[in-house]
Amino acid sequence: MTDVLPDVPALVARDLATFLTAQRQRLQELGPDLVPFVDAAERALAGGKRLRASFCHAGWVAAGGDAGDEQVVWSASALELLHASALVHDDVMDGSDVRRGHPAAHRAFERQHRAASWLGDSEQFGVGGAVLLGDLLLSWTDEMFRSSGLAPAALLRALTYLDLCKSEVAAGQFLDLIGQVRGAESVADAMRVVRFKAAKYTVERPLHIGAALAGSDPELIDALTAFGLPLGEAFQLRDDVLGVFGDPDVTGKPAGDDLREGKRTVLLAYALAQGDQSQRALLQRHVGVTGLGVEVVDELREVICDTGALTRVEADITALENAAEAALSVAPLAAPGTRAILRELAERSTRRRS
Repeated sequence: MTDVLPDVPALVARDLATFLTAQRQRLQELGPDLVPFVDAAERALAGGKRLRASFCHAGWVAAGGDAGDEQVVWSASALELLHASALVHDDVMDGSDVRRGHPAAHRAFERQHRAASWLGDSEQFGVGGAVLLGDLLLSWTDEMFRSSGLAPAALLRALTYLDLCKSEVAAGQFLDLIGQVRGAESVADAMRVVRFKAAKYTVERPLHIGAALAGSDPELIDALTAFGLPLGEAFQLRDDVLGVFGDPDVTGKPAGDDLREGKRTVLLAYALAQGDQSQRALLQRHVGVTGLGVEVVDELREVICDTGALTRVEADITALENAAEAALSVAPLAAPGTRAILRELAERSTRRRS
C-alpha cells in the first residue's frame, strides 16, 4: 500500500467509456432514433471531478482492499452514472439551461425537436427526453455496479449502502423542491437538504460502499461517517458559494444561476436571517426570478456579502473541514497511507473553483 492512489479519475473515464460502448451497441440494434439518446448519456457523463468514484475507491483501500484492483474501480465508476442521473433530473427541476458549459440535457432535446420541426411542444419533448435519460442512467448504475466481477457476497454487502444512497439523494432532491416552493428561509432546513441531497451521496455513502466491498467492520463504517458527513456538507456549502460567486468560465454555469433558480441554500438563509428589512426585501423580491440581469445579480451578491452571510458560510466550511480532519486522525484505517489519500480528496472537495 502506498500513499498515492492510482489515477482513479482516468481509470473511471476508461471504464465508463467501455460500458457506454457496450450500451451503445445494444441500443443501436433498436434503430437509429436511439443514437441521439446514447449521445446524450455520453455528454452527461463527460467531465466532472469523479469524486464519488474516488471516495468509493478510497473506502475500499481504507478497509484493506488492494489499491490496484481494477474490479473495484469498475464498481466505483457506477456511482458516476448515479451522479449524472441526479444532475439531469436536477436541471429539469431547476429549469437550468447549462451544465458544464453545454446545454442541459432537456435543452438539448428541446433543440433537437425544434430543429427537426416535429409535432407537439418542443419544451415538453425536452423534459420528457431528459426524464427518460435520467432514468436510464439510474438503471445503468445498478447494471454497471453488479458487472464488475467482484464476488457476489461483496457486492451484496455493498448494495445495502448503494440502495440507501439512491433513496437519500431522491429524498434530498424532494426536500430541495419543497423548500423552493415554500420559500424556506431557515438555516436548519437548508442544512437538511445539504445533508441528504449532497453530503451523503457525495462522500459518506461512496466511502461506505467501497469499505463494504472490502469487508469492512462496523467500527470503520462509523469512522467513515464521522469523516464523510462533515466533509460532504463542506463540499455542498462550497458548491453553494460557487453557485453565486463562481467564475462561469470555470464552473460551466452562468454567474448567479442559483439566485435565478431560487435555490434555498445555507448562504441565502444566512443572508435572510442577518439582513435588515431592506436587504431581506431585495432578496425576497429577486431570488427565484429566472430573467435576472447581471446588474441585479451583482446587487444580490453585494447584499449577501454585506450581511456577513458569505463570511459565515466560509467559517462553516472551515469548521466542517476541521471536524472531518479530527475524525480522520483517529479513524481505524487498514493502512496508514489511506489518511493522505483521504486528505487529498478532502482538499479537492472543498478547496475547488468548480
